[in-house]
Amino acid sequence: MGTVLPTICTLLIAISATFVGFGWHAIVKGRRERHQKLMLWGAVTALLFFLLYVGRTVFVGNTSFSEEAPVWVRDAYFVFLLFHIVLATVAGAFGLVTLYQAYKKDFARHRRVGRLTAVLWLCTAPTGIMVYVLLYLLYPGGATKPVIDAIFG
Repeated sequence: MGTVLPTICTLLIAISATFVGFGWHAIVKGRRERHQKLMLWGAVTALLFFLLYVGRTVFVGNTSFSEEAPVWVRDAYFVFLLFHIVLATVAGAFGLVTLYQAYKKDFARHRRVGRLTAVLWLCTAPTGIMVYVLLYLLYPGGATKPVIDAIFG
């Protein structure tokens, strides 16, 4: 399976961010229905990414960073990866809150939190793409071990 699932996951991140960017533009232009549809598609593609990522982690494993990379690149990668993970976690949580506020039609809060959420996601997506580039293109990673194997041996 190699890099097929990571490539699909990365494409889903990019597609999600694209929907969010166009959705933000739509609401700025006063196109509420278009905004709603684009943001829902952004959320759906982000959810698909998350489900595939978790499934891959559990059943295939995560790819280890290349042992061939220079030490400074490895160190920078792990700091960058930590930044990406924290940013993605915060953006995901904010995304759920933003969607809930829209569902409840609490548009005053939705507007305030939504701006921050969009900015967080539009920063998270490129960092995820960069992680992919580093791990699969520039410094192809090593072995994987499924979490399920690590737990149950």
